Amino acid sequence: MPQERRRDRRTDPREQEHRSRRADARDPERARRPASRESEHPRRRRRRSAGLSMLFALLYVVGVIGVSVILACVGWAAANDVLALNKPEKEIIFQVSDGESFEEVTDRLAEEGMIEYKLLFKLFASFTHGKEKVAPGSYTLSTNMDYRALLSGMSANSASKVELTVTIPEGYTTAQIFQLLENMDVATVEDLNQMASTHDYAFDFLEDIPLGSPNRLEGYLFPSTYNFYTYHDPKYAINKLLVAFDERMDEELRQEIADSGRSMHEILTVASLIERETDGTDRATIASVIYNRLDNPSASTAGYLQIDATLGYINGGKVPTEADKSIDSPYNTYLYQGLPPGPISNPGLDSIRAAIHPESTKYYYYALGDDNVHHFFRSYEEHQSFLASQERYKAS
Repeated sequence: MPQERRRDRRTDPREQEHRSRRADARDPERARRPASRESEHPRRRRRRSAGLSMLFALLYVVGVIGVSVILACVGWAAANDVLALNKPEKEIIFQVSDGESFEEVTDRLAEEGMIEYKLLFKLFASFTHGKEKVAPGSYTLSTNMDYRALLSGMSANSASKVELTVTIPEGYTTAQIFQLLENMDVATVEDLNQMASTHDYAFDFLEDIPLGSPNRLEGYLFPSTYNFYTYHDPKYAINKLLVAFDERMDEELRQEIADSGRSMHEILTVASLIERETDGTDRATIASVIYNRLDNPSASTAGYLQIDATLGYINGGKVPTEADKSIDSPYNTYLYQGLPPGPISNPGLDSIRAAIHPESTKYYYYALGDDNVHHFFRSYEEHQSFLASQERYKAS
């Protein structure tokens, strides 16, 4: 029993604590020693947990700041693109083709360095309705232009449209003029023909000419030098030529036409024949041949003008052949007497004045000699004798 009691006292925690205190009292150095590892473990865990929390908080703050910096950089870069800031200086001529999609236009703007962010540009164009303003044409664009300026700069009424100078020669037909304008990227032949056929231009000289064919404007498209945009609205491109004609046909010239006893349409028709036949020095003389035939139907020419230029008008501009003289067309002056229904070209002022004031002669015939000059004759016999003497006619 005493032995068992001693064992119990050794295992009793209170007894152990009591003995520990007595030992500390006997040995002060022992009291100052650090506590056992078992007693300090929970404190270390608490410190480690607090350190991890601080680390996670720091990483979160750094992450938020990093994302904010990235977003700020992206936003700044996007703003620079939208507002055209800090871009290298560059200017280009930019062509928007008819039928080209906005996506294709955007791709090419990016390729040219006008924009950097295609998706952003498309979104901007959609939200501002600038997408619908983009029209075919050639425009001067630069990296100084922001998104709004780029979209406005590619619109139909843009001040950035490229201007070009086009010279329309005297004697060009309407078909030739329209082809020239298409070649110069002013407008397409199809659009010009459509507008010429269907649009009722408000000019007094066109009042009696019905709609329905682009040839209705033949003779009234004044040959001169013009400035056009690329692309130019076909209605206004044609209107430019008609305005020029209206300005040239001033009151004095209109009065001269009235005094001639012929209508403006008749004068223009004669002038168009002269323009297609003249070598540049003999307009008034050719006019005299035309009027001599018209005014004297009882003469040997019987009122037939027999002008090869009218055959070229109906055969598509090819060199006239003997077979062309049998083409059944009111413009064929070998088959039909008098003037054709209208002009066969667009004459200049010199030919118009020659049609108003022809030279007074007795000539009924003329032919181009080997010297590339027209020779004039009163009789058919004189005319045939001359042709027989020229190499160019012997060959044919």
